[in-house]
Amino acid sequence: MKIRRSEKKDIDRLLALLQDVLELHAEIRPDIFIPGTTKYTRDELFELIMDDTKPVYVAADDSDTVMGYAFCQLKDQPFSNNMIPFKSMFIDDLCVDPACRGQHIGESLFEHVKEQAKRLGCYEVTLNVWAGNKKAERFYDKMGMKTKERQLEYIL
Repeated sequence: MKIRRSEKKDIDRLLALLQDVLELHAEIRPDIFIPGTTKYTRDELFELIMDDTKPVYVAADDSDTVMGYAFCQLKDQPFSNNMIPFKSMFIDDLCVDPACRGQHIGESLFEHVKEQAKRLGCYEVTLNVWAGNKKAERFYDKMGMKTKERQLEYIL
């Protein structure tokens, strides 16, 4: 397995994995997510792949087939003038093909993101997990992530 930046040739595979993730989220929150869709279009993926501030890393097998991905975003913090300024690497989405799970691909992607974030001078790596996604919560706990803040909702 190798981890590399995503390329144009990966778009079809990324779309398939994005659809898997969307279906999981639609099961958890059918009031928010639309089944049968993806987070990004083909054109948006092409632009993301070219954007160095939003790197997409993929784990590929020996035949260069994408087995998982990590969509990331470099963000400048803080949100206000009473906070210390720093750079952050936000994992917008991390997915491993269900057929490839158990091979430590998610762990390898996460470690790669941490290495890249450190190389780029980031203070932290952050992400969001939807409530109810227990497998993701367990995975990120295992990776040593801790709760920084919580977003709460009141549905009207």
